[in-house]
Amino acid sequence: MPRIIVFDVNETLLDVSALEPHFVRMFGDARVLREWFSTLLLYSEVATLAGPYADFPAIGRAALDMTAMSRGVRLSDEDRGRILDGMLTLPAHPEAPAGLQRLRDAGLRLVALTNSSPTVVDAQLRNAGLATFFERAFSVESVRRFKPAPEPYRFVAKELGVETGGLRMVAAHAWDIVGAMRAGCAGAFVARPGKVLYPLAPPPDIVGPDLRAVADQIVAAEEARSDRAGR
Repeated sequence: MPRIIVFDVNETLLDVSALEPHFVRMFGDARVLREWFSTLLLYSEVATLAGPYADFPAIGRAALDMTAMSRGVRLSDEDRGRILDGMLTLPAHPEAPAGLQRLRDAGLRLVALTNSSPTVVDAQLRNAGLATFFERAFSVESVRRFKPAPEPYRFVAKELGVETGGLRMVAAHAWDIVGAMRAGCAGAFVARPGKVLYPLAPPPDIVGPDLRAVADQIVAAEEARSDRAGR
């Protein structure tokens, strides 16, 4: 049976850099966006390892306040709202629809798995015009542990009635690929600008510069698996 293809959402499918104008206006530097998003990811892992658990939007707000305090910037509620609400309307990366369509045309099942809350991911995929590609969108809120902990990947496999080996995680984050592969999934890394693999973990068998290139490799890999199974 072909693997089910599981997609990360933020940065993998959606272009977070669309928020840069807000950071230029509030901080005078577009690069602060990356600082904030890295802090958000870091403290989602803190919430998993040490607690207490909070959902991704709440951690995003806390990380934004931490970023502002570290730079001596005072943010208004309106400032915070522009950034946090902006996460709901991020555009898809230009090649994302074609890459997803390539996989769907090959008969593969597609689902999403994100650290975002269920309401956020539903709005994100709908607003980006990608919702129709996915049969389901999963949130880590179901297990209250953020990726790359193993529980989210195992939960998706259980819900879909397969072993974790029946999933392939597609992500632009090395930590997501490491977590998925450690949980037993296959991986596919989208090497977007500035994104590199973690050198102390085994690499996935699929690496490409964008979703279209990754999709082509996934289709080829699944066709090869099918051929081997048919012999």
